[in-house]
Amino acid sequence: MPSNPDVLLRNILPDDISTMINWPSYPPCFEELDYALRKRGWLSEYFNKPDTKCYAAEHLGELIGFAILSKTSKTGAEFRIALRPDKTGNGFGKTITAIVLKDGFMNMKIDRIHLIARKNNPRAIRLYKSIGFTERGECVKEIEGKQAAFLVMDIYYKRYFQKLEEEL
Repeated sequence: MPSNPDVLLRNILPDDISTMINWPSYPPCFEELDYALRKRGWLSEYFNKPDTKCYAAEHLGELIGFAILSKTSKTGAEFRIALRPDKTGNGFGKTITAIVLKDGFMNMKIDRIHLIARKNNPRAIRLYKSIGFTERGECVKEIEGKQAAFLVMDIYYKRYFQKLEEEL
């Protein structure tokens, strides 16, 4: 499933965080996603959270994104991902997602990984469905004082590895 073998994941370091929060802003069509990268965004929320892995993603030695996998139960976890704005649309999201899911299922002994995707982000929804995520519902959350509609999606261990076999 990983489409780019040159992508490496490692633990996020404090210096990575200061680099990421200073990345340029997303283009106008994705500006609502920008909060995830900033000082009060996902990294500050999850970096020291128990039972959470924060991954820095590098491509050819360059920091291109990050992902988070945070346990929500003994066998369940929530997934999040953010790419540097100039690295979207290059297949990195699929590669990073696949690597994180495999780590969660194999090493963290997770059975179910869930996420929320903005309903107005069809690229993300297509990506998650291509990996094997299934829509389970909808929700509305307040993000920086604004209401945002999301799809709730999940994938189970068995479905992930079944999807891998189908692609071979």
